[in-house]
Amino acid sequence: MQTLKPYLRLAGLEPLVVRPETNFVNVGERTNVTGSKKFARLIREGNYEEALSVARQQVENGAQVLDINMDDALLDGKEAMVTYLNLLQSEPDIAKIPIMIDSSKFEIIEAGLKCVQGKCIVNSISMKEGEAKFIEQATICRDFGAAVIVMAFDEKGQADTMQRKVEISERAYQILVHQLNFPPQDIIFDINVFAVATGLEEHNNYGVDFIEATRIIKQKMPLTKISGGVSNLSFSFRGNEHVREAMHSVFLYHAIKAGMDMGIVNAGQLVVYDEIEPQLRDLCEDVILNRNNDNNQATEALIAFAETVKAKGKVQEKDERWRLEPVEKRLAHSLVNGITDYIEEDTFEALEKYPKPIDVIEGPLMDGMNIVGDLFGAGKMFLPQVVKSARVMKRSVAVLTPIIEQQKKAAPSTSPDGGGREGARILLATVKGDVHDIGKNIVGVVLGCNGYEIIDMGVMVPADKILDEAQKQQVDIIGLSGLITPSLDEMVHIAKEMKRRGMKQPLLIGGATTSRMHTAVKIAPEYGNGVVHVLDASRSVTVAGSLLNKEAKQPFLNDTATEYTKLKQGFENKKITKNYLSYTDAVANKYPIDWQNFVPVTPSFTGVKPVEVSIAELRPYIDWKPFFITWEMHGNFPAILTDEVVGKEATKLYNDANALLDKVIAQNWLTAKGIVGFWEAYAKDDTVVIPSPHGGDVEGTLTLNFLRQQIQKAATVPNLSLADFIAPSNSPNGGELEGGLSNPSLKAQAADYIGAFAVTIHGIEPHIIAFEATYDDYNKIMLQALADRLAEAFAEYLHEKTRKEYWGYATNEHLSNEELIQEKYLGIRPAPGYPACPDHTEKYKLFSLLNATELTGINLTESLAMYPASSVCGWYFAHPQSQYFGVGKIQQDQLEAYAKAKGVPLEYAQKWLAPVLE
Repeated sequence: MQTLKPYLRLAGLEPLVVRPETNFVNVGERTNVTGSKKFARLIREGNYEEALSVARQQVENGAQVLDINMDDALLDGKEAMVTYLNLLQSEPDIAKIPIMIDSSKFEIIEAGLKCVQGKCIVNSISMKEGEAKFIEQATICRDFGAAVIVMAFDEKGQADTMQRKVEISERAYQILVHQLNFPPQDIIFDINVFAVATGLEEHNNYGVDFIEATRIIKQKMPLTKISGGVSNLSFSFRGNEHVREAMHSVFLYHAIKAGMDMGIVNAGQLVVYDEIEPQLRDLCEDVILNRNNDNNQATEALIAFAETVKAKGKVQEKDERWRLEPVEKRLAHSLVNGITDYIEEDTFEALEKYPKPIDVIEGPLMDGMNIVGDLFGAGKMFLPQVVKSARVMKRSVAVLTPIIEQQKKAAPSTSPDGGGREGARILLATVKGDVHDIGKNIVGVVLGCNGYEIIDMGVMVPADKILDEAQKQQVDIIGLSGLITPSLDEMVHIAKEMKRRGMKQPLLIGGATTSRMHTAVKIAPEYGNGVVHVLDASRSVTVAGSLLNKEAKQPFLNDTATEYTKLKQGFENKKITKNYLSYTDAVANKYPIDWQNFVPVTPSFTGVKPVEVSIAELRPYIDWKPFFITWEMHGNFPAILTDEVVGKEATKLYNDANALLDKVIAQNWLTAKGIVGFWEAYAKDDTVVIPSPHGGDVEGTLTLNFLRQQIQKAATVPNLSLADFIAPSNSPNGGELEGGLSNPSLKAQAADYIGAFAVTIHGIEPHIIAFEATYDDYNKIMLQALADRLAEAFAEYLHEKTRKEYWGYATNEHLSNEELIQEKYLGIRPAPGYPACPDHTEKYKLFSLLNATELTGINLTESLAMYPASSVCGWYFAHPQSQYFGVGKIQQDQLEAYAKAKGVPLEYAQKWLAPVLE
């Protein structure tokens, strides 16, 4: 069996492999009682459920590792750490990333090590109490299989010079590796970032000491990792965020080049190094690199500059001097900066200089796109900028294409491109039954910017059509995308078909519903010529490059196959160790609601009601955070607009989005259509019965089927089902008796109800076509992303209207948009196919109840995706204790009971519930 390469391999429920090409690893720090007042308060109050939401938010913001610290004088740190970690492990959406157990007390670390699954990081151990204690603690960490952060701290104190940083690190390395047989790749040195520009000359070399120590440590101990707390560097300039942003960026630019791998930078707050105004960047480098700093001259110069920035802020002037450069440099400048103003003019000028149009493409245009690719790969450009670059490239190529075609007709035997293929060809498709393609479009643009020819087959593409086209076009790579869970099965089917056809192309898997684990467990075993999960657009370039390099391809596929085999084995082994309740016991442990003393609120109407609203009315309800995530910018809104890493580009993106939204509203591009309905209902075990789904004059009942959590929890924690939040058939106020026989006197007093809704945004298609015709990927993706946000905004608007007016159970609610986004309202609106009710086929019942297709124009595909893609549907629950949750994995006994209750064959239920089957 092939041995794994010695990378730092961490894991929660999913692996994090820190390879040489991995960008700087972000560590989420808000689950730290010393760094977050909110988190500390929640832990002190024992409000662990809400404290979990802090961790969940860190994961959503893009944290790759979660730092957890309970060091507080008012807490029993050990008890708090154990309690929190145990709760966190039962939340798959949080537990999927590795944990960093952070404490100055090793007894807390040791207690935490007994709670976490996967492979975590211990933060930290050191030799400040001598070698014996260090060896004792390191041995425990090694025995638990944890990676360790080793502080540059010994019996003499913290390392503050290059020599001391290297000396302590080498000493620790010798002990760990040669005495304790500790894997060197599991060692992370924190070699202390200290403040510079303090006015004290002995502090002036702190930045250089860190950078040079990093370089030496990586040379001497290449498998180890380097970390540090970057914000310490700029402590002297606290309050002046502009200067601090620049200092952090300059420091990390040099430190990462020297070998720094990870750190906590307050969710990665940086400004793009190349975008720092030259004077400030030079001043920062003088201070950090201790240049021109005799008698603190560099420090004084930066302080003086900081005062001017504080007084007047950033001053930006349009600089057109680049227009004086040669045409090659002008084309590159336009591509890097996304400037379309002069691209046609410069392209025609390039034609006068180059003998063939293809030479312009393969020469200055590809040179410019190579710069874009390098900047993006180095983290100096962000996705919106790359998409703008692609727009410039396409417009230039559009000028050249007609000339190329004319030359081909005139001399077919000596066509301008030589009659052959120059670049690698990649086919992308959203699989059958799925209509979502924003992520696929972005990947296509990014790969196109790196010189690959992209064949985009669109959405809802059947397997045969994908594979026929791949063989016809002789593509080099096939990429599949999907958003909804049924798409996973279609991807497995395509992998099987590729094997049956004897195809050789590597298969890339991506999309919101996909994961590395599912790819390893379900897809990769079906196809032997390479299956790779691609997390996002930025990773697609590295993966494609590895697969298309003759020397790198096989080692890359071998490494991936070995890793996926281990993942699959780990997944299968984990199934044995988890504890589940029997379905009968899980039902008995339902959420305890006092139905005896609860009187449900009666909606203002029953049946259905069409809803139309203007786009302008929906605008205030937009949740902008997912919009930025679409563009691979992670952070909370509006804080992201001032983020040190992405703030500048995020602000540009936000302004562009609002300008397009202004046009959408002014020119009536889009139309919002919705439907809402309410019906009397009662619960019976894990079903909700609607006695009169289509009104009193139509006979027949409708039964909604829900699933229940089965994983064994702490003694007082219930196993939830959505049916728990509807009054049961035998409650005094439930309105129905066992067997569904009506009790009119009770029903008239206090029947319970369930609601449903479906909303959509129509009208996007002609504008998408128009943007494609002008090679404007940027605005095409922007419009798609806005339509998705508007559909979600419509759902938020309608839920508010339901709470306050249509159902009226929260008539006095006054919540800000931020509070709506944080779901601080009463009641919930879970959607079929999502964690609380993962069965997509319940959409058939929802659409039937609402007559949604006829009244809103939303259609269901064969995989139960909704079209138009910018559509949302769901149930309404009004009980004040109703809450969102994930069902998690279920067992065979519940599957069989569910199929029987739903009246479907067991095989049918297995197909649609595959993602939640153990």
